[in-house]
Amino acid sequence: MVMKASLQLRIGTQLTMTPQLQQAIALLQLSTLDLRQEIQQALDANPMLEQEDEFSEQAVSEPKEEEWSESIPTELSVDSDWSDTYQDMGSQGGSSSEGPDFERQAAGQSLHGHLLWQLAMTDFSPREQLVAESLIDALDANGYLTQPLNDIREGLRAQGIDGLSQREVETTLLKLQQFEPTGIFARDLRECLMLQLAALPDDTPLLVPARRLVRQFLEALGKDDMRLLKRRLGLDDEQLADVILLIRSLDPRPGSAYGDTDDSYVTPDLVVRHDNEGWHLELNPEALPRLRIQPDYASLIKRADKSDDNQFLKEHLQEARWLIKSLSSRNDTLLRVGREIITRQIGFLEHGEEAMKPLILADIAEAVEMHESTISRVTTQKYIHTPRGVFELKYFFSSQVSSQDGDSHSSTAIRARLKKLIQEEPPGKPLSDSRLVTLLGEGGVQVARRTVAKYREAMGIPSSSERRRLR
Repeated sequence: MVMKASLQLRIGTQLTMTPQLQQAIALLQLSTLDLRQEIQQALDANPMLEQEDEFSEQAVSEPKEEEWSESIPTELSVDSDWSDTYQDMGSQGGSSSEGPDFERQAAGQSLHGHLLWQLAMTDFSPREQLVAESLIDALDANGYLTQPLNDIREGLRAQGIDGLSQREVETTLLKLQQFEPTGIFARDLRECLMLQLAALPDDTPLLVPARRLVRQFLEALGKDDMRLLKRRLGLDDEQLADVILLIRSLDPRPGSAYGDTDDSYVTPDLVVRHDNEGWHLELNPEALPRLRIQPDYASLIKRADKSDDNQFLKEHLQEARWLIKSLSSRNDTLLRVGREIITRQIGFLEHGEEAMKPLILADIAEAVEMHESTISRVTTQKYIHTPRGVFELKYFFSSQVSSQDGDSHSSTAIRARLKKLIQEEPPGKPLSDSRLVTLLGEGGVQVARRTVAKYREAMGIPSSSERRRLR
């Protein structure tokens, strides 16, 4: 058999993740408090940036186009799949002083709650959801699954899930391993690193030997046996150093960035108001400082001057312009997503939780023509001030519960009705879960008793027998 070499031409498109675009996406993820710190660091490091005393709805001042400016697009897209920026994020590290600290996006947020929120926004069958909840409960603080799958399966069988196979549990686990943060639900360090390497773009330099090293020679790396690694991987010293650098840029404890603390103070990014013309959403004018280009330094730049000082100013000028454009793009994206959410949840603003509509990430992503991962980043740790209080944008998403008559209800609305029924129950005769199912059904909400029990426990409400004893 003779193998003939051939030349093929393939045409395709690929998003080039420039540092400026990575910055725009990174800023989109930060909470207002974290973003203020990033802005302050930029003000301290860049002489071309200065803060204005006044605040405005735009939160940033658009620079004027000058003849010495480099080309900057009028619209800076911050919409991308998570994998587009993962490599850059992983390589920053927690100790780097350059660029945003990406781990801070999870500050004050429970890993358990973050995963449950993603679960509610994902298309899982009721049976898969029960398995997924058990897997989430089995995670340790670092995001590792330390409990054997067989033990989890036996525990679910004991709870009444008949005919549950090992394959069903493993299939659900594979789906959960696609959740954020990348590398979650691994059973050991090797699997954790392999999950993160699998999320990197295929054209990442030295990705293939990095995967092979983690898969086959992780122990040798731990022993610092470079001679063995070079021989087995067929790499020279420089290539092996780059492979190790790539592996060390990964996070061996992906769940550790999430804590169980709850911030007592937040700055809302958006404000919703009502007047005679209806509901209006706008940026919080006091959330971020107003930035502008320092006019005195900008006037010193001359295009023909090639001096080191002038080049220094021009480089910092371009960095300042990109930061201002990135902030403007962040505000625009936040407004687009926020307005679409509020448009769909007017009932909540007017009538409260019981009027909350079912809403998932895909609904907003389709409406604003963005990736679901972008919507997830926009709504995490971004807050909105409403007449009913301050809420995280994630609060307005809830899974859909379908009734036998074809109507659908938000899980948030069902919880609100359930809580109201329990608050209004006779003091001496608490309502059982079965009775609550009946009362919800009379109100047009058909749910199973197991669902009522799950919602009740999630709200920290004791069972009817315990409530009777407490009274």
